[in-house]
Amino acid sequence: MNKLRILLSVLVALVTFTPLSAQQNLWQAKGVTSPEVLDDGSVVVRLYAPEAKSVVLKCDFVSGGNVAMQRTDDGVWEYRSEPLASELYCYRFSIDGMADIVDPASSYVMRDVGSLMSYFIVAGERGDLYAPQGVKHGTLSRVWVPMSGHERRMVVYTPAGYERGKGKYPVLYLLHGMGGDEEAWVATGRVVEIMDNLIASGKAEPMIVVMTNGCSKHVAAPGYSEEGMFRPYMSGSMDGTFEAMFKDVVEWVDATYRTIAKPEKRAIAGLSMGGFHAMQISKHYPEMFDYVGLFSAAIFRGESGVEMYEKLEQRLLRQFEHEPKLYWIAIGSGDFLYDENVEYRELLDRLGCKYTYRESTGGHEWRNWRIYLCEFAQMLFKK
Repeated sequence: MNKLRILLSVLVALVTFTPLSAQQNLWQAKGVTSPEVLDDGSVVVRLYAPEAKSVVLKCDFVSGGNVAMQRTDDGVWEYRSEPLASELYCYRFSIDGMADIVDPASSYVMRDVGSLMSYFIVAGERGDLYAPQGVKHGTLSRVWVPMSGHERRMVVYTPAGYERGKGKYPVLYLLHGMGGDEEAWVATGRVVEIMDNLIASGKAEPMIVVMTNGCSKHVAAPGYSEEGMFRPYMSGSMDGTFEAMFKDVVEWVDATYRTIAKPEKRAIAGLSMGGFHAMQISKHYPEMFDYVGLFSAAIFRGESGVEMYEKLEQRLLRQFEHEPKLYWIAIGSGDFLYDENVEYRELLDRLGCKYTYRESTGGHEWRNWRIYLCEFAQMLFKK
């Protein structure tokens, strides 16, 4: 009888126990549904905050980026959008002036530099590329690589069938922007979903994708470094140190994976600071890469003046002697780096360097960079 009483008391405790943050949250109360994507592509975002005086939705699917939410009688704040195009959308809340709060009702959160954002995907054309589909999936590996006397962390995508096969593959080196790290293209860029879906549909060749940490101050993304619990911040390496160690990266990848170690089977691309790195690395090692992609690239950094231009011209002429198969420049018309990309294209035109130019709407944003990756990947390594 005593054992039965003890068992009953334990069961009662389990049912009524409200777990602390350190406990596994098995008995969380059912809350509001948010976000709710409706059949017409509109979305309803909800937040239960009965004591709040005002709630503002900060998002990328409303003109101006901010909209006041409306309170219902039961303490739930709501906003319903107009029908949205197929895409990935991000949002956060500001509650009584406390900004940048992710949706507590949603598990779908991504990090960009030091900011967290809730997100949802409207299915259809582009949204389907960014969402997992019923296709064969590749493998994502986190690896540590010796570079310039240190071990640095990289993320490597291998396409479906790599582990069970014996064939060799081309490689895309994909670089992040300032403040980012080796996880950026996975978390926010949706590279795994994009590559799985493009390869499965036959729109892209099966390829390995290598994502490095381009910030020389840190060896790994937050939470994976012996440097402690640092907060990501807007800094990077645009002083030549990353370019100097990049040859080690390529050599390690070729020695570790089944790659086709030829320039016609290597590509390098990056966004913003990563675009700067892709431009510089492809100039320093013109014999390595036949495909180069500059996504909203920072161009004129580091050295300045006449000497910088002379060095840049000399290296570009040397690079284009190798006649890259694709030198692809893409940028949004509202990007703050737009003017220097215009200046860079004028320099290429003056030198007779052939390139392909893609201009989109929008600014310096992940929405554009995901589009650029989708388009660039489909142009690589065609037989």
